[in-house]
Amino acid sequence: MTFKVVIPARYASTRLPGKPLLDIAGKPMVQWVHERALASGADQVVVATDDNRIADCVRGFGGEICLTRADHQSGTDRIAEVVQSYGWDADEIVVNLQGDEPDMPSGLLKQVAEDMRDHPDAVMTTLCADLTEKKQLFDPNVVKLVTDAKGYALYFSRAPIPWNRDQFADQSAVPNQVEGFYRHIGLYAYRAGFLSRYIEWAVSPLESVESLEQLRVLWHGERIHVSVASEMPGQGIDTQQDLERANKQFK
Repeated sequence: MTFKVVIPARYASTRLPGKPLLDIAGKPMVQWVHERALASGADQVVVATDDNRIADCVRGFGGEICLTRADHQSGTDRIAEVVQSYGWDADEIVVNLQGDEPDMPSGLLKQVAEDMRDHPDAVMTTLCADLTEKKQLFDPNVVKLVTDAKGYALYFSRAPIPWNRDQFADQSAVPNQVEGFYRHIGLYAYRAGFLSRYIEWAVSPLESVESLEQLRVLWHGERIHVSVASEMPGQGIDTQQDLERANKQFK
C-alpha cells in the first residue's frame, strides 16, 4: 500500500516557542519527526508550516515543505490545505504526524494507514493504548475514549470514560492501578477526499467544550475506527521538562 505523511509544524507555542526548531541531541525536533515519518515506508513526507524559519530548517536537511496559511485552527485544517495544494487523489491515505512527536514509533504510522485501508466505511483512523494509572485517568491532559464492539469510536473526552458510577463515588478509594480504560494516541489517518469536507464544517459544540478536534467528526455522524497500538509511543514534547528528558534519551 502507499500513503503520505504530513507533519504540521507551527512556530508559535505557549510553553515552548519555536518548538519544531528546538535542539534534541544535536538535531532540531522537526528533523527527528521527519526521520520517523521516512522510516514508516510512506511514499511522500511533507512538512506543513506557515513559518519561513521552519521551512528553511527543513530544506536544510533535505525535507519537503508546503508553506500554508497562518490562520488555520488545527493541524487537520493545515493538512487539508496541503492536500489541495498537491491535488492528491480523493482515495489517497494521508497520515497526520504531529510535529512535536520525535519519539513516535514508525510502525504506528504504518499501522494507522493500514487500518484506514482496511476500514473503507471510516473517514478517520487513530490509535489507543491501555490506561492503567489512576493519575492518568483523572488527568484532563490525557484524552480518554470509548468504542463500540467493532472498534469504532463512540466518544473522546478529557474526563474519565466510561464513568464507573460505584467505584468513582469516592475517588480517594480508587486504586492507583485501574483496568478497562483506554487513552487516545494522537496519530491519525484520513482519506484525502474527506479532508475537503472536514474543512467546510464549523467547529462543533462538543469540540469547543472538550477542545478535541476529532469530536467534530463524530458530531457530523462520521465514523472513526480505533485500533490498539502495536507498540507504545514515546512521549510528545510539550514542556521544558519533556525537552530535557528527550535530550537525555536521544543521546
